[in-house]
Amino acid sequence: MTYLVTIAFLAILASLGAALFYMMRGGQKGNETSRKMARALGLRVGLSILLFACILIAWSLGYIHPTGIPQGR
Repeated sequence: MTYLVTIAFLAILASLGAALFYMMRGGQKGNETSRKMARALGLRVGLSILLFACILIAWSLGYIHPTGIPQGR
């Protein structure tokens, strides 16, 4: 499960970086660049939702357990 979360987090960061790259190049090709940027941001949102859903499913199946923050004594 740790590997899945790590890979999903890295994919989210890569998609965000791609969107930033297309946004910075925006003035050269205009419409095509904005379409690529929107696709990269949409992919990022989709991956974030998928990661959240996987964490909820793993919690409900008992693969992960919330530990909480220990209270002061």
